[in-house]
Parts: sequence; structure tokens; C-alpha cells
Amino acid sequence: MALADKDRIFTNVYGYQPWNLKEAQARGAWDNTKALIERGRDAIIDEMKASGLRGRGGAGFPTGMKWSFMPKQPPLDQNGNPKPSFLVINADESEPGSCKDREIIRHDPHMLLEGALVAGFAMGARAAYIYIRGEYIREAETLFAARDEAYAAGLLGRNASGSGYDFDVFVHRGAGAYICGEETAMIESLEGKKGQPRLKPPFPAGAGLYGCPTTVNNVESIAVAPTILRRGASWFSSFGRENNKGTKLFQISGHVNRPCVVEEEMSIPFSELIERHCGGIRGGRDNLLAVIPGGSSVPLVPSAEIWDAPMDFDGLKAVGSGLGTAAVIVMDKSTDIVRAISRLSYFYKHESCGQCTPCREGTGWMWRVMERLRTGDAHVEEIDMLQQVTKQVEGHTICALGDAAAWPIQGLIKHFRPEIERRIEERHGSLQEAAE
Repeated sequence: MALADKDRIFTNVYGYQPWNLKEAQARGAWDNTKALIERGRDAIIDEMKASGLRGRGGAGFPTGMKWSFMPKQPPLDQNGNPKPSFLVINADESEPGSCKDREIIRHDPHMLLEGALVAGFAMGARAAYIYIRGEYIREAETLFAARDEAYAAGLLGRNASGSGYDFDVFVHRGAGAYICGEETAMIESLEGKKGQPRLKPPFPAGAGLYGCPTTVNNVESIAVAPTILRRGASWFSSFGRENNKGTKLFQISGHVNRPCVVEEEMSIPFSELIERHCGGIRGGRDNLLAVIPGGSSVPLVPSAEIWDAPMDFDGLKAVGSGLGTAAVIVMDKSTDIVRAISRLSYFYKHESCGQCTPCREGTGWMWRVMERLRTGDAHVEEIDMLQQVTKQVEGHTICALGDAAAWPIQGLIKHFRPEIERRIEERHGSLQEAAE
């Protein structure tokens, strides 16, 4: 059953109405935000825990629990003064296939700003830093303008929304590095350093931005918070299966009749999502080859396995992939699947920060082998060798970029090994004929 219009959180995701403050308030944003804050930190966090919201940036960590990691009493600096706490909002969104946060920022930025205030208060943060992807030029302009509107209306800044709480929001534009989407690399970049992931511990909640307690959350995770608090945790948790609750923005691209970004309830079957909102697969269901269901970093799933799969964390894990950001990349039978995965391998080679040896050396090595597999200029034995190298990269780096580079290749070998072998055999056969 499809999500009813009355249950949609993002009512302007297509930009049919203006994004400005007056229109946002007409849609329900900034509606007595003071009352939400007056509930108190613990009550807000408990409500978020009860809602079952899990991080919408890819990892799926329980949002309310993440907020609760922030210290109740701020740690002291070397002079005995309390350190401030910060909320960092990840609007980097550089995962190929992902574009949901972009729609929130350019069409409903006030939902994000109000969410930043509510979430920031709940975790005792003095300010929020929104780190927006460098290529999102117009979106950044909109976000700056919306923030200025909120300050002018007294919704942010001193005595934010009349709550008695002082809260500032800063917008920081990135320089176009995918690695800065990793939370500690983002913190490093905010501090003006080279965007490279940090070793953990310490975790950001203990020592994050400027050495102060910090929580990093995705745009969608923050933007839905005020609506959850207004409508109640039981309403939000009424959607989706156990441990996979709520509504979710799905971004569907590739070989469908109508690519789109759409809000649906978690656990909707893939087939229903595609048929209802995208007009089906280009050329019909029988023309579907494979799907990357959660952005380019998760393994692909062949058509037979994905068709009835629930689109949630557990449902996609069961078919050997993941929900990620819910960036659904659909590929029909016209796709050169080996070439597609080789192209993703090049992306991860290009975006590796080079800090970890397995990633620095492995991503380039894997791409070069993938290129030879694409053209057939390899030996069948190299398929197993490539698989072994992906396992040596996976799980052996500071951040998850090594995993992201390895998983697409693992999915290709698992499901399309015969296609790789066929290319090698054909290439060797043609070379042998030419020699004779």
C-alpha cells in the first residue's frame, strides 16, 4: 500500500511551491517550535528513539541513540571552561546516484533549519555547521538565503524561536571531495585541514569539531525530526517493518520510464516502488538486468532477486546488498554491466584520499584489472585474484571507502561471473584466430 499524501513529510519535494519562509510556514514548518524545545532534551531524544528513525545517510544507525551519546555535562578545556558542543549536518551527498538531500535543500530548506535547531537543542549543541557539497551551487545559495530569513525572523540566533536557547547555523561549502562525506573527514575539512578520515577513538561525540563534542547527521535525518515530534513517534513507527521504520526518500535513476525522487514508506517492495512511481522498467520487467539499490557503493542485485525485495535495511541485506541512501540505480539488458562496474571502480580510485595503503594501492589496482576484464584482455584466473584483493581491501581501511570500492566488484563477480568469462574466452579466441 502506497504512502498517503497526508502522511508525507516532504510536501514540496518537487518544488511546485516557493521555498521561502512564508510558504514553508504555510506548509507547517516553524509551527510553534518553541513548544517542541520546551519538552526538554531527554523527552525529545526519547521520542526520537521511540520513532525507530535510523540514519538516512547510509549507515542506518539509530538517530535518537546517536543524539544521546552527547555529554549531558560539557567537558572542560585546559582553562577549566566548558567546551561548546556542535551539530554537523552532512549535506555533501557525493555518492553517485544520490540526490535526495539536494531536493530538500533547494525546495524545503526551512525544514532542515528547523530540524537543526530542534536536534541541536536536544544534544546541547551551541551551533550547527551544514557542510554542503561544493557542486551544489544554486542549492547553497538557497540555503544561505533561507538561513538569513530565519535569522531575520528571530527563529535562529539569540533566543531562537523565543525558546530562550541561543543557537547559530553556519553553512560551509565543500570543495568537491567525495571523501569529505565521511564524518571525521568532514570535521577535518571544516577545520581547514585536508579532508582525511580520523582514527577512532576518540569518536566525535567525545572529541569532534575543534576538539569539542560533536554529532554528525545526514540532512534527511535532521529534516524529519520536527515532523516526528509534532505527529508522534507512534505515527512514524507505523510505517515499515520492525527495525525499519518510517518514511524514506527514494531516488530512482537509470532505465525506468520516469526517474524521480519520491517519499515512500520503508519496506515497500521494489516492484511496487518502480511500477507505481516510475512507470515501470524501460522495455518491461523482462528487460531488467540488475539494480544497485542504495547508491554506487553497495553490491548490485540481479533482477530475479530484487523484484520482490522489501526496500529497507534488512530486506536488502538479505539479498546481499544494502539500502544505503536509497539511491536506486536501475540497469536494463542494454547495460554493459562489466563496463558499468569498471566505471565505478575508477570513481573510487579517483576519490580515495590515499591515507590507507590498502585503499591507496588497491583501488587503482582493482580498476586496472576491471578494465582488462571489460575488454577481455585477462585470464580467467584473475577473476579469483581480483576477488581476493577486494577482501584484502574491505574492512582494512580507516573509513568505509575501501569497502565501497570493493563491494560493487564483489557483486559483479558473484552474479555475473559467466559474462566476465565469456569476454575473456571471446577475446582469446579472436586473438588465436588472428595468429593463425
